[in-house]
Amino acid sequence: MAKTGEIAAFALGEKKTAMVNLPAQFVTSSTADMKGQKYSDLVDYANNSEKTNDLNNESMTDLIDLKEQFSKPGYANRNSAVTETHPIFGSDKLNYDNHDISVLRKDLDQAQENGNNIHELAFSIRGDWLVKNNLYDPETRMIDQNKLKHAEQEVAKTLINRGFNLPLGEDENDVVWFGVIHQDTDHLNMHLWFAKKSRETRSEMLKQEGKYKGQPIGVIPLEVIEQAKRQFRKQLMSSQELRRHQEILKGVGGFKKEIVETAPDNLLNDRHAKAIKQIYNALPQDMKGRWQVGNAHLTAGKGKMAKANQLTNQLLDDLFDKELKPEYEGFKSLAQEYDAINIEDQGVMHKGQRKWSENKEDELRKRLANQLYKHLAQIEDTSINDIDQQMSELLSHVKKRDKGGNVDRTKIASSPEEKKLASKPLINNVNPNLNHIGDQMPVRGGSFNKISRLWRQDIRAETNAERQFLRNQKKVEQEKAQEEYESQISRGM
Repeated sequence: MAKTGEIAAFALGEKKTAMVNLPAQFVTSSTADMKGQKYSDLVDYANNSEKTNDLNNESMTDLIDLKEQFSKPGYANRNSAVTETHPIFGSDKLNYDNHDISVLRKDLDQAQENGNNIHELAFSIRGDWLVKNNLYDPETRMIDQNKLKHAEQEVAKTLINRGFNLPLGEDENDVVWFGVIHQDTDHLNMHLWFAKKSRETRSEMLKQEGKYKGQPIGVIPLEVIEQAKRQFRKQLMSSQELRRHQEILKGVGGFKKEIVETAPDNLLNDRHAKAIKQIYNALPQDMKGRWQVGNAHLTAGKGKMAKANQLTNQLLDDLFDKELKPEYEGFKSLAQEYDAINIEDQGVMHKGQRKWSENKEDELRKRLANQLYKHLAQIEDTSINDIDQQMSELLSHVKKRDKGGNVDRTKIASSPEEKKLASKPLINNVNPNLNHIGDQMPVRGGSFNKISRLWRQDIRAETNAERQFLRNQKKVEQEKAQEEYESQISRGM
């Protein structure tokens, strides 16, 4: 990050750095006291006129045309979209006046006198990202500062309330915080400072041992900072960019759902019976009922589950290359498209860092493997028969019962309408009185069809649970939006 000597002259065309960075630091009151520093001095740093400018504050999406300008009294001589005198903002104002600045200084000095830390976080935002999301016009150097400030107001709540073992303030008036937008470097920087005002006495918020025992905890967990960064980005995305993200994620989820729901019918049939038998025989019998992929990848070569996992991975490769090829290729293509978005947002990946698409594919494969293992655990070890002979007899029986079938039952339909018409796999038509399909593979009360039925029941239960969760989330978001709207109305905004 370099000084430009100008206001809002942000660099464009960068590719290797993240779109939004959020470094965090804190200073203890004892350190500040020792150096003769006052928390309230930060107000002067934030308010530096060489770093700030309120004259280039304008919404990129709400610019009004000339007719409207003439119809608005005083618009022609208006220098800014705001009427206050300072670029500093807080929880309830986008620009502070002189009185607000005076109160802010007193609150910061109180926080320091009571031995509390001062926390600083700084959003460093690339010019490319600002342009893409209609927050900055490089030609006019106008910035939608109000939208940026609103986003930081929300992020401040997250950091203050979730960044520690307990909410930082003991009530809503116990925290002082302020922010500012600095425009004098090649990236736009949004600073955020906050501190607890009253003396900290809660044991959960104090160091319990070591050199700093009894002092307030200062480090905010990385996962909270990452959450704040995601929240900030999401709030500032243009509707077009947000829709692009949502459509890709929805597509990935749709293909994943299709794969999970159709896997039982496409795995538990005659073509894969021998492979499944090999997987069953490779599973460690002393762990029966606890067969899980666990934290390892399916291709990991260690542990009791290693051989079964590798065979299962080969089975899934075959499934994705044949029966579920269109769905798998769609899933993978969209997931890789989201990788490109992540690189745009977060910069070039470090060596050894896994892509989003790789993690999503691992999750999918593990889910299918664990479902298979769960239902294979229902097989009883009571018979040793030749699987080829059993499958021959099984198929012969099916052909007699289903003579004259006019569809390829392993074919994957290419459209939703065809999928509705597609017949079920051969194995579902097997007489349930046939109790064995192969070596060591008798199933309680039936054949693969019972495993398939139970598997589908599990999928339906999971799907219903996911739908209920999404309905609840939507309800919460609607209630939150209504509360915010009513709050704005009450404040006369």
